[in-house]
Amino acid sequence: MKSTNEQAIQNLGKAIQSQRKKLRLSQTELAHLAVVSLNLVSQVEAGKTTAHISKVLDILHALGLRLTLEQGQERLYIKALNQ
Repeated sequence: MKSTNEQAIQNLGKAIQSQRKKLRLSQTELAHLAVVSLNLVSQVEAGKTTAHISKVLDILHALGLRLTLEQGQERLYIKALNQ
């Protein structure tokens, strides 16, 4: 059984992958836009927990996504900046 944190990280990875595909970007193109490695994009999309949060935020910014966290309820929201 996965912890809440592990599930949140996997959900984040899925949201990033979904937005990337919606924008018709390859992982390589996203890595270039976010100025991160292709390996990092792959790890984040796979829900790996080894990524630095600053790099994850770079990826979100490149996709036009904003991350909102709420303490207490352990909620994680990811939405497009234009919404």
